Amino acid sequence: MKHFPVAVIIEKTRLDNRWVSEKWEAIGVVPAFDAEVDAPPKKIFADEQRDQFLAGHFPIELFRDEVDNYHLNLTSPEPRVFVMWREEDGFALPIEVTLSYGEAARWLDSGEHCDGVPMPPEIADWLGDFVNTHYKPAVRTKIKRNDPFAGKRQP
Repeated sequence: MKHFPVAVIIEKTRLDNRWVSEKWEAIGVVPAFDAEVDAPPKKIFADEQRDQFLAGHFPIELFRDEVDNYHLNLTSPEPRVFVMWREEDGFALPIEVTLSYGEAARWLDSGEHCDGVPMPPEIADWLGDFVNTHYKPAVRTKIKRNDPFAGKRQP
């Protein structure tokens, strides 16, 4: 499978704060093989404190040049799916989804909103197959410290 389609669960929490009335965050992803590509977000839960919406159809793609970042994610204590979102017209709209630590860090560095949500087992299995196929650990070389002749050629 070239890509894995997901929908994002985004949550709006009402706050009792005089400066900020609400907080948005991505709280999960679910497989979305049958979801419509351009479907509008739909409310899936509501109570006095929060509203949850199922938003989008995002194909997670894997790239060989990111395999080190996928490996780091997969071997972390809690593998994550990273969701970039932007607030538009009072709604947090997911824009893109990735499994790469590096890409998520680049989003954060550029000032984007990015939340890490737990990785579902189906995605972890799919990512594991990719990492097992393409990941090659870096060759480690020993560095001799305090060797005054290190790096100098012999005559």
